[in-house]
Amino acid sequence: MRRDSIEREIRPQFRVGPGTIGAQREWSGKNAGLRTHILVALGCAVFVLGASEHGFDNDAVSRVIQGVVTGVGFLGAGTILKRTAQNTIKGLTTAGSVWVTAAIGIAAGLGQIAVTMVAVVLTWIVLSILVSIENRMNPRKNDDAAQA
Repeated sequence: MRRDSIEREIRPQFRVGPGTIGAQREWSGKNAGLRTHILVALGCAVFVLGASEHGFDNDAVSRVIQGVVTGVGFLGAGTILKRTAQNTIKGLTTAGSVWVTAAIGIAAGLGQIAVTMVAVVLTWIVLSILVSIENRMNPRKNDDAAQA
């Protein structure tokens, strides 16, 4: 990928993509919000672009992606809290959203615009719309959350 095409392909995706996911988490009052999601996606894209622009072959870029995915897994694990007094686990969805945002950043870094945008839309649907369906399916979950 050439430098002139990098800016053309990456910039539009970072105007709305990870920011949309981060904004949804911010509006929901979650710890990992707007800045976190943008930084995770941007960091992933930079790792992939850096490797590609430096002339790494596909195997080397694949290893960079493997390292990024592992590192983001640890970042996501840090958002999960087990509350022993309430016998609940919090933060799984936030960890998942951070992980998906990393995948979106990797796809953007690889220049996969369609994959990036579809992933953003699907992630937003899961985080914004499916939560109301989930709450209707399990009303007891809402009562437990209100007590926490």
